[in-house]
Amino acid sequence: MLSAAGVGVGDEVIVPAFGNVEVTEAVGLVGALPVFADIDPVSYCLDVCAVEAAVTSRTAAVVVVHRFGRRADLTRLHGIGQRHGLLVLERAETEVPYDEVAQRRQRAAYLDAKLRGVRTPDGGDGHTFQQYVVRVPGNGRPDRDAFARAVRARGVECRVPVKTPVHRLPEFRRCVSLPETERAADETLALPVDASLTKRDMQRIVSACNVLGGLLQPAF
Repeated sequence: MLSAAGVGVGDEVIVPAFGNVEVTEAVGLVGALPVFADIDPVSYCLDVCAVEAAVTSRTAAVVVVHRFGRRADLTRLHGIGQRHGLLVLERAETEVPYDEVAQRRQRAAYLDAKLRGVRTPDGGDGHTFQQYVVRVPGNGRPDRDAFARAVRARGVECRVPVKTPVHRLPEFRRCVSLPETERAADETLALPVDASLTKRDMQRIVSACNVLGGLLQPAF
């Protein structure tokens, strides 16, 4: 899409650093420079104000990535595109069948009501819960990783959605301030909400998480 739109050498393209290294790689493949903007801490998508602040005279496009089943604020992002003459491209998530979305939402609502000690996701804006991403509060990654290990030890599969933000990878390292991106990478954990999960499975998830109280001190 970037190549077809004529984006190339000398252009800048605003992208998120919270995951999706392939988006950044695509920008480099057409010869443009990826410029990282911070994310909104609720949706995990590009923050509108951060995008506006990142626009320069060389900016040609913005690549919007929807995260975890929560959509970015496309209305306002397209508004930025119109004001500055920028191309706004979307990286769409894989579609989930409607009946499965309904079941995921049902399981997400159960977790919302039962989980203690972790911050549950905001279900607004038509969230489809492709991933149910909580925040483990505390002092950052050691707490989240210890929490994840303990939950797995109790038989619950969980995963860290973004282990290293793109702007911290060696090939794309940038001296840029992205506090929300880095905080999200340190604190987020995806818990299962698959449609195949039974009531007993959901109870096991809640029990495994709540017994930990949402925070473990790192082991030394």
